[in-house]
Amino acid sequence: MLPPDDADAFDWLAFEQAGVLTTAQFSGLLSEGAVRGRIRSGRWRSICHGIVLTGNGRLTRDQQLWVAVLAAGPGAVLAGATAAAEAGVRGLRREPLHVLVPADRRAGRASLRRLPIDMPAVLVHRTSVLPDAHVQLARPPRTTTARALVDAAGWAGGVDEAQGLLAAGCQQRRVLPEELDAVLDVLPRAPRRRLIRQAVADIAGGAEALSEIDFVRLCRRHRLPPPDLQRHRVDAAGRNRWLDAYWHERRVQVEIDGAHHMDARQWAADMRRQNDVWTSGDRILRFPAWLVRARPDEVADTVRRALIAAGWIPTDAARRSPERADDAYGLRATPL
Repeated sequence: MLPPDDADAFDWLAFEQAGVLTTAQFSGLLSEGAVRGRIRSGRWRSICHGIVLTGNGRLTRDQQLWVAVLAAGPGAVLAGATAAAEAGVRGLRREPLHVLVPADRRAGRASLRRLPIDMPAVLVHRTSVLPDAHVQLARPPRTTTARALVDAAGWAGGVDEAQGLLAAGCQQRRVLPEELDAVLDVLPRAPRRRLIRQAVADIAGGAEALSEIDFVRLCRRHRLPPPDLQRHRVDAAGRNRWLDAYWHERRVQVEIDGAHHMDARQWAADMRRQNDVWTSGDRILRFPAWLVRARPDEVADTVRRALIAAGWIPTDAARRSPERADDAYGLRATPL
């Protein structure tokens, strides 16, 4: 609730920061004795050195975020998956909390090591590049969605997780691929920069999920013609459909089944759609997402045979093995 009309500066500050303040912020607003008295009486809580909660309950999510930023010290902002989640990107890990601080400033490490049990762990990252354009005006302050996702991808535990974060942000329309590219332009030393740049390029080409990114790379690796991604079409019943991958000239379609296809109703709906496609004269191939990732050679061979049967004539390089094709194109693959 908003403070009353006669609220003083202390009430407004406590409101803006969800009741979490530093002892330095109390200066000029309340005496040191008054603060200690309220903590001793149990009305307020001492969260850690220099951080006070103007209440005595368990920390809410907003209060946890403020504790993380204030305990990390001046210039700290929420970052990575934490900032992206606050910007509305769904499906991200809520813990630990990620905070970014300028490289020339010390974080409050002693305070962060002595947090209460109702406070998640806080990971502090340092950066020498944090322009004003990368900081979102919010409470608490955080990096922009684009910077948050680029950082989160760099800090992720693995390549799949990194690509999944980027795909989630774009698929949920929280960020544009162009915005991610703009962030990379000013972060020449960003972790996994090449991987992120390639993933953004694939997303800009239409891939909206990790499985689609894997499939695009599979086609590129095996010298298959690039498909149209998320292509719109209207089925025989007049319903709008979005195709995962489609070669329009050859009328070959690929559907990549995720975990949701284990649901019986979803399976039945997809089977009806598949039958509509078959009866229209298109060829349709279906692969589970795990197969695209675990057995790419098998998937590529199936797609190649379907395209050849539909009239595609592979080039000399495409007929060779993937390794020799890379040499022929001057594109020897290297790990991302």
